[in-house]
Amino acid sequence: MATPAPHGAPDGPGAALVPPELAKLLRDQLGAVADEVEEEVRRQVPEYAARAADERYRALLRSGVVQALTLFVDHIADPRAQGESITAIYYELGRGEALEGHSLETLQSALRVGGMHAWRLLGRTTEELGLDSAVMAGLAELAFRTVHEVAEAAAAGYAEGQLRSTDELERRRGRLLALLLGEQPTPEAVRDLAHGARWSVPPYVAVVVLAASPDQRDEERPLAAAGALVDMESRPPRMLVPDPDGSGGFGGRAFALALRGRPAAIGPSVPLTEAARSLRWATRALGLMGRGILPRQGVVRCADHLSILLLHSDEPMLDLVRVRALAPLDAVSEQQRGRLAETLLAWLLSGSNVPDVAARLHIHPQTVRYRLRQLEKVFGEVLHDPDGRLDLILALTSAQKNEEFLNSRP
Repeated sequence: MATPAPHGAPDGPGAALVPPELAKLLRDQLGAVADEVEEEVRRQVPEYAARAADERYRALLRSGVVQALTLFVDHIADPRAQGESITAIYYELGRGEALEGHSLETLQSALRVGGMHAWRLLGRTTEELGLDSAVMAGLAELAFRTVHEVAEAAAAGYAEGQLRSTDELERRRGRLLALLLGEQPTPEAVRDLAHGARWSVPPYVAVVVLAASPDQRDEERPLAAAGALVDMESRPPRMLVPDPDGSGGFGGRAFALALRGRPAAIGPSVPLTEAARSLRWATRALGLMGRGILPRQGVVRCADHLSILLLHSDEPMLDLVRVRALAPLDAVSEQQRGRLAETLLAWLLSGSNVPDVAARLHIHPQTVRYRLRQLEKVFGEVLHDPDGRLDLILALTSAQKNEEFLNSRP
């Protein structure tokens, strides 16, 4: 990308008083000055000191120092020179810092430290040459112009790099999420992608799936939990949350508010490489929410509804159990069927305790006993067989959730 032309850089009348032949003298000293400036930058800027063992960073620092000094000398030789090739280098330096996730302040600190030290070294040379104050003022103008141009180019490159870095980071996190939600991702592959996506690998995760809302505006999009990997384009939208049982997980009301009213299902907490299992259960729970079997609104946690999820994990088999177990009710009228089914489920769940059934259904105990006599006639010994009772509980629970019988009550 082309570097923007520098603007607003000082180029006052003092610059014209600097003798161009000074450029040759300073150019001859450029290597020695660069050595001292490079050492001073490493001494005063901790980030560059920490990278001293990295040959690539040492080469970048050296190149940056030499190029800035060269631009200054070029301005002395010709104050009208733009130095676009050199500012382009600083544009790329700024862009590179952004792409690697470093702060622009580090590069700016190096420019300040290097510029000040180079000016002190230059002061020694000008004193030896006996240059007057007008020439010194002109040199100061050119020095300020040089620092301004390279700093502006670096900032422009950094801004462009940040945009690309954000886009690339999102792409990497998208690939990481796809890997984690696939079948049996290897820990090695996860670590490699997580490193490139700047994502800390947690031991446990949970997947949240959200009710689709195609008309939802951007400002109403759910707020992702800290460290979450999000795919709002999938159907249903999904979010993988690290450390779901810790402080960064589902903070009750706070998490519901972050979803901005959108219904959601939270899968169980699982080891990282089993995230697909959490997604599978969360998706199933969201489907049951849509059918009214689980609450339609708010946030539903699979961990709070495991028996319902298990019950509906094989719908065709559940249908067979329901048809077979409740077949005896076909012998009674539709009006009786709802009342008897409700009473039978309450009786089975209360341990055959008539007063408890009456309290649960808000009816008289004598009414309960009357209905139980009817049920004895319809079901016979099945009511006292452990396997038969279990089948009835499963069948009646699923029927009640589907409101197949309760809707028929007068």
